[in-house]
Amino acid sequence: MRYVMITWLLIAFWYVGTEWPRIQALALGDTDDNMRLMQVRALLNGQDWYDLRNYYLNPPGGFDIHWSRIVDLPIAGLILLLRPFVGTPEAERLACGIAPLLPLSIAFLGLGATARRLIGKHAWPLALALMAFACTSTMLMFAPERIDHHGWQLAMLSLTVAGLSDPKRARGGAIVGAASAVSLSIGLEMMPYVAMAGAIITLQWIWDREEAPRVEGYALSLGGGTALGYAAFGSYANSVMRCDALTPVYLTVMIVAGALLFAMARLNPSSRWVRLGLAVAAGAVIVAGFALLFPQCLGRPEQVSPELAKNWLNNVREAKPVYTHPFRTAFPIVTLPLIGLLGAFIAAKRAIDERASNTVGWTAVALFTLFACLMLLWQTRAAPGAQMLAVPGAAALIWIAVPLTLGSGNMLVRVFGTVAVVIFASGAFAAWSIQYLPIDKPDKRAQAVNNASARCPSYNAMIALNRYPPGTMFSFVDLGPRIIVVSHHKAVAGPYHRNGDAILDVQHAFGRSPDEFRAIAAKHGAAYLLVCPNMAESTIYRARNPGGFYDRLAKGETFAFLTPLPLPKNSPLRLFRIN
Repeated sequence: MRYVMITWLLIAFWYVGTEWPRIQALALGDTDDNMRLMQVRALLNGQDWYDLRNYYLNPPGGFDIHWSRIVDLPIAGLILLLRPFVGTPEAERLACGIAPLLPLSIAFLGLGATARRLIGKHAWPLALALMAFACTSTMLMFAPERIDHHGWQLAMLSLTVAGLSDPKRARGGAIVGAASAVSLSIGLEMMPYVAMAGAIITLQWIWDREEAPRVEGYALSLGGGTALGYAAFGSYANSVMRCDALTPVYLTVMIVAGALLFAMARLNPSSRWVRLGLAVAAGAVIVAGFALLFPQCLGRPEQVSPELAKNWLNNVREAKPVYTHPFRTAFPIVTLPLIGLLGAFIAAKRAIDERASNTVGWTAVALFTLFACLMLLWQTRAAPGAQMLAVPGAAALIWIAVPLTLGSGNMLVRVFGTVAVVIFASGAFAAWSIQYLPIDKPDKRAQAVNNASARCPSYNAMIALNRYPPGTMFSFVDLGPRIIVVSHHKAVAGPYHRNGDAILDVQHAFGRSPDEFRAIAAKHGAAYLLVCPNMAESTIYRARNPGGFYDRLAKGETFAFLTPLPLPKNSPLRLFRIN
């Protein structure tokens, strides 16, 4: 553990050093990262612990966000620690740079423990190297400024794998249950992985009744952990029967599931068929109870209107299957998970053939890795988890193959064969080769969209808005969170489903007539109109609504109710006062 933490510290220092300019520019690249900082600011400014309503978007009433305070704590703690020495603005910058690296330490510990248990005592450096240098999608979730909750959920996923492979059954089960409870208390994004972990533990017990202590530990920590997580971090808005967070809906499911699993493990019948029957019956009770008691949750968990789903949620790129993305994007994403799956199955077969003590662990990892690969066929946002889960299998492949190449009598095999194994098993060939393929290269139009989408939310562009008195900015949905973080202004909407009515207002205002824009802006008390020409969201309004308000504005048409306001030279933004 000591050497794992030293490795983490070295990588953390390297990350902070290389990303220092972005840290100083408060380059929170994602809307969720910006909203997380606003949530932390509200907490430090005295907002109630259980009140997660944001009052800077959709003013004056604001809107409830479905997150929890768990991820706020380390960021707020760092700000409080650093503020007396460097002041609040710099403390925020440093906290946003350091906080994402904290869950990386947990992820390293989980992967290191898994590698030691399943591959070999000295295999952990190989696993950490693969994680740091091959899991590109995963490591983006731990990069400085990536303060949203995904890194913490990935850290819990690494602990889940470590628990599944733990030879001490009760401890391993307790780790899986606790990690699942923390992940669910943060958000429901990892719900499929949580369910799969529970299924794997149950299957292990069905096959081998000696696994009963693992089930008992898992059941107690899952039920107790979710109850504790809800009591400590469930917001006022999550006390109703909603389906997008750890509300009484999923709290009930987890407690009942934990109770049924614990009872089954306590009974622990000797017949494998009886154990299978009990598991099937318990699953049927959970599914039937969920359908009967919470029918509202059988559809989309966000519970948005059909119009909003059609115009927004159904078009989110990361929520689409990986095969719908261009080859240049998809190939590097899927390569490592497929290699990890191959390595996990090879290692599992070897363990089964040799009747090794790590057979249960490798079987669990192989099933989990297979599930992660299948998740990519559902949503591309599963990529960070799929790549991280591929690490044990990819490391095992190198661990098995490299001694064979090094032991060859042919020097070319020893040198080039070893290099080839590492390049293949790490998936490095995918990222290297894709840049030379003459396919899917962005055209000039796409480059212009990418440039605008990067420049408009920049700190220098946004801070210039503070030359004008505070007011509500009517702007693109994806600019809302950035506006309220960098400037002293408020905004109408952000890309959050509980802000659905305001999102539709923005879409209608930009897509319909100028008079309708003016009426909707007045409804929200907007004093300014802020737009970013060529930003990705703007292209949607023009493509869907030719002749609409934004399309006419983008073509240079002027309107009597809009007064252009000057911004610094070369600003990518256009600002107007709404009269």
